[in-house]
Amino acid sequence: MARILVVEDEADIQEILAYNLKRDGHDVVVASTSKDGLRLARERRPDLVLLDLMLPDGSGTDLCKSLRRDSVTRGVRVIMLTAKGEEIDRVLGFELGADDYIVKPFSVRELLLRVQAVLRRAATEDAAETTQFGLLRVDRGAHRVWVEGQEVELTALEFKLLITLHDRRNRVQSRDSLLSDVWKIDADVTTRTVDTHVKRLREKLGAAGAYIETVRGVGYRFAEGPGGLI
Repeated sequence: MARILVVEDEADIQEILAYNLKRDGHDVVVASTSKDGLRLARERRPDLVLLDLMLPDGSGTDLCKSLRRDSVTRGVRVIMLTAKGEEIDRVLGFELGADDYIVKPFSVRELLLRVQAVLRRAATEDAAETTQFGLLRVDRGAHRVWVEGQEVELTALEFKLLITLHDRRNRVQSRDSLLSDVWKIDADVTTRTVDTHVKRLREKLGAAGAYIETVRGVGYRFAEGPGGLI
């Protein structure tokens, strides 16, 4: 069972979500505004937030930013709900740190499966919250990273990119697979954004940026071991 906060201003959708999530065994908290959503997230500390992007007192994207900035809520999982289905909206959602993105109208069964998948992934990641790899230390639950003891500020998407590469150490990740797994975008999309984010991530990691290796013509690979950088 998980505690799930539903931030949705449409009463009928709010009711459907709450009913089905409770039937699945979850503890459900609801909010109709961005302000109440942020307050309840801080007070109740949910495992997951189902977040509508169109709220009466502001956008869900701004609320997602606030959740990621707050030390109390930055580790909460977020699934965005929206009527917008354009690729640029999905990219923005994942840039802000969303874990998944569901377009209205949606199948309740599909939504429940997505919720299960995100919670299952979270449980796996949180089982080993703190990871030490040579110069690099990562606290997954707190979404914090240190290099040689100095904290490095990463965006939610940079953090997700780092974790994805780290957890697949010594296995080459193509740009398309990273777009699919990190950005949740399937092929036929420019891969330049991957190169840009990898470059930025390396710069922020400083000496530990060398752990991310380029495999020419294929993609990127995280080093199998820290080697000479320890």
